[in-house]
Amino acid sequence: MLTKQQKSQHIDLGADLVRKSKALVFADFTGVGVEEIRKLKEELKKSGAKFKVIKKRLLKLAFKNAGIDFDPTQFEAQAGTVFASGDISSIASQIYKFSKDLAKSKKEFKILGGYDLANKMPVSIDEFIAIAKLPSREILLAMVLGGMTGPLRAFMYLLTEISKKTPAETKVEAGI
Repeated sequence: MLTKQQKSQHIDLGADLVRKSKALVFADFTGVGVEEIRKLKEELKKSGAKFKVIKKRLLKLAFKNAGIDFDPTQFEAQAGTVFASGDISSIASQIYKFSKDLAKSKKEFKILGGYDLANKMPVSIDEFIAIAKLPSREILLAMVLGGMTGPLRAFMYLLTEISKKTPAETKVEAGI
């Protein structure tokens, strides 16, 4: 059991992490071993996110101290929280992949939902999974750029092929 001073430290830590974050993801980690959680923490650290376990009641007080109107006690299971310094899309795929990998080994890491601190709105499980399945920002930008340059490339190829033909062939094709 935590002392009053330890509880106060947890609340302050939680409020500080919330203030520094742009997105939160809540997950039930029941039955997941310490080694797997350590791997998740290392993976999240690469993207500037942290996974912390703070009691839901204390986390609710931390949210209140940070000026966020969200109740984490709505989750029935024990909840670990991922505090992300970027938006939710920056960590969603990592967390989703981690949960799928654990499901293969018959362990359950269940995503409970999230909260977008920038827009001050909750993120449902379905929305989170949809975001997690999207390609990364870099891949999406490459796809858009490819779509924009494709017609230009085809036009350039067409001009090159026309310029290779002799003037007589060009007049015949044009009907002159």
